Parts: sequence; structure tokens; C-alpha cells
Amino acid sequence: MNLLKAIQSNITCRYYKDDLVQDEVLARVFDAARYAPNGGNRQPVRFIAVRNEVAKKTLRDLYLPYWRDYTKGIDLGEIKVNSVRRMLEDANYFAENLHTVPVIVVVCAKLQDVHPTDHELGRLSIVGGASVYPAVQNMLLAARMEGLGTALTTLLCHEEPKVKELLGIPEDISTAAHITLGYPQKDFPKKLVRRPLSESVFSERYGNSLSGIES
Repeated sequence: MNLLKAIQSNITCRYYKDDLVQDEVLARVFDAARYAPNGGNRQPVRFIAVRNEVAKKTLRDLYLPYWRDYTKGIDLGEIKVNSVRRMLEDANYFAENLHTVPVIVVVCAKLQDVHPTDHELGRLSIVGGASVYPAVQNMLLAARMEGLGTALTTLLCHEEPKVKELLGIPEDISTAAHITLGYPQKDFPKKLVRRPLSESVFSERYGNSLSGIES
């Protein structure tokens, strides 16, 4: 598959088949993840592939309260989302059936190997993620190339202590995200809907349109 087509069609998957994901397929997906850029080549990212039914149900039970709080915030107008009601219904189905997804991947990071350069700016630090989330994106794209659907969530990071206890994650390792992975029930779209480049790409100074891109 063409890489650009994989990027443009890699939708968040909410509905999965029961088909098992073979070890050799998982190995190829994780192999792609490890080639992502990371600061100082310290390679802080670790992955746990969770397929045990009891563990997946526990993760589902930890996830649901935070998802329900999130949707309540949407209903009250406290949380803004650019989505239609059907998308929220799909996301609700996903949350309630999280334990049925073939694989839940817990993304972890060794924080002592992450170097955030923005931690003194008086705001939420985001730079540390630059050594973590490129590996996640590599994984998502490699999964798409294998015909696998994925969904990326960070809600379970609220419950990091319980997730660490459940999966035997060492004290010096932190959770960074959770990814569901399996063969999708529905076909991938040809192209995702995204805001036009003119709203997010600028020339020389913020707000100055870059010539040659669509409006």
C-alpha cells in the first residue's frame, strides 16, 4: 500500500472482528514502531500487548468511568468536540466493548530517558512526547499497512497506578497511551476529513497564508 494512502485513510476504528492477530503480524507492527525518531537515541518507549480476557475486562472497567464523565461534559457543553452524534454513538460502543478488541496495546515510556525542554515555561509540558508518540504513529501506520484497525486513547492514563499493578509495569516506567488493535468490521475510508491547510499552515509568521495551498 502507498504510504500516503495509508496516512489519509487511517481512521479511528471502533468496531473489530473477532479474528486473532497473529504473533508475526504484531511483530512487524512493533518492529516499525522502534524506528521512530527519539531524543538522543535513548529509545524510551515500551509496549505491552494485552490479549488476556480478564486483563482486558479490567482495563475496560477502568476506562468506562472516565469515558462517561467525558460524554457528560460534552452533553453539558463543557467539552467541545467537532463530531456528529453518530461518531459519539460509535465511541460509546467502543468504550462499552473495549474488552472484546483482540489486542489492547499499552504504550509505556521510561521517563528518565525523555528530555522535555519546555518544562520551565509555566505551562503543560508537551516536548517530552516527541520521544514517545512518533513511535505510536509508526505503529498505527504499520498496522494500517497490515489491514489492521486501531484506536488511540489516553483516558486510561488516569489510572496509571492500577494499570501498572495489573500488568507488572516497573516503577520507573510510565504509561503514555493505549491502542486497540484488530481487524476492522468496516472498510477503511478512502480519505479522512481534515481542516484545510490554509487554516493550519503559515508562512514566516503565524497567520500569514502560505501560497500554493488550498483554502
